[in-house]
Amino acid sequence: MKRIIFVLLSVIAAQSFAQTRKYSNEFLNIGVDAAALGMSNAVVASSGDVNSGYWNPAGLINLTDTQASFMHASYFANIANYDYLAFAMPLDEKSAIALSLIRFGVDDILDTTSLVDADGNIDYTRVDLFSAADYAFTFSYSRKLPIEGLSYGANAKVIRRIIGDFASSWGFGFDAAIQYQKNKWQFGVMVRDITTSFNAWNVEEFAIGDLNGDGIPDEDQIPQIRDQEVPDNTEITIPKLQFGAAREFDLGKKFMLNTELDMNVRFAETNDIISSSVISVTPAFGFELDYSKIVYLRGGIGNFQNIEQFDGSDEVGFQPNFGVGFQYKGIFVDYALTDIGDQSAAIYSNVFSIKVDWSVFR
Repeated sequence: MKRIIFVLLSVIAAQSFAQTRKYSNEFLNIGVDAAALGMSNAVVASSGDVNSGYWNPAGLINLTDTQASFMHASYFANIANYDYLAFAMPLDEKSAIALSLIRFGVDDILDTTSLVDADGNIDYTRVDLFSAADYAFTFSYSRKLPIEGLSYGANAKVIRRIIGDFASSWGFGFDAAIQYQKNKWQFGVMVRDITTSFNAWNVEEFAIGDLNGDGIPDEDQIPQIRDQEVPDNTEITIPKLQFGAAREFDLGKKFMLNTELDMNVRFAETNDIISSSVISVTPAFGFELDYSKIVYLRGGIGNFQNIEQFDGSDEVGFQPNFGVGFQYKGIFVDYALTDIGDQSAAIYSNVFSIKVDWSVFR
């Protein structure tokens, strides 16, 4: 009890000196694994493989062998690249661990801050390239509880964000989750950034403007930047909650249908379909139909948002997803197409992922 009180007091104290943002470290909310994305991310209750380290670490307890997973996706007409790599293994019959790495980056950005020299001359040889990239390294742990079908899991995250030579940050955070299975029913709860996540930024002053290349901002020579201020050095990511229920259905000898309904909760006012000054909620529904655990067909709908139109009115946008998969002797190849028909404010993307069960090598 004393530890819980200490953590709560530490969080409250930190929030007094740092800036709490409604949207922070958003690259960690995109999702991983084409199979899950094809189901509109409605997998918090049913996830039970190497990718559970992201979706619900409590599900890692369902691993029967070592697994590895890789995913790649491109966004904004291939301008941004999103990559994910994970490894998981059971420790014994009651516990399992996982390691994962996420990178979201935009590379080869033109740096034109020194394009014009101190004399007003344009010199294209002074144009450089830089990258803006976000990284997250996560260690996950899962363990069974004495109650049959109940397990818990936790994540420890280290976050690194880099914007060329202009700014960089280190951050850390924790997630906590539980999962319960009863007959053909599954239930899951995932709390991201449960103690809030912290990012400490280092912003270089020369990023404000340095025509002479001497590291000193030339504010007098660039009137448009005179009012710019260096942003806060520390930001806080507030907790997010995802909970859901899943159910399996036997459709004959070779067909199996898995369905899940999730609720995604933010403790802030957003454009979610259910929103107030203190909490916002949007549902997600997904299904997976498999044939003999070889071929998979997936679909889902989620991300219900109130989108403001040009005339000032609001319309409800949503994101329908579609996916297919194939599995042969422990090798899984999955594909997802997100935002079919461009029904939401999000931009559609083609996502591919590969999962390998180590049993294929035995």
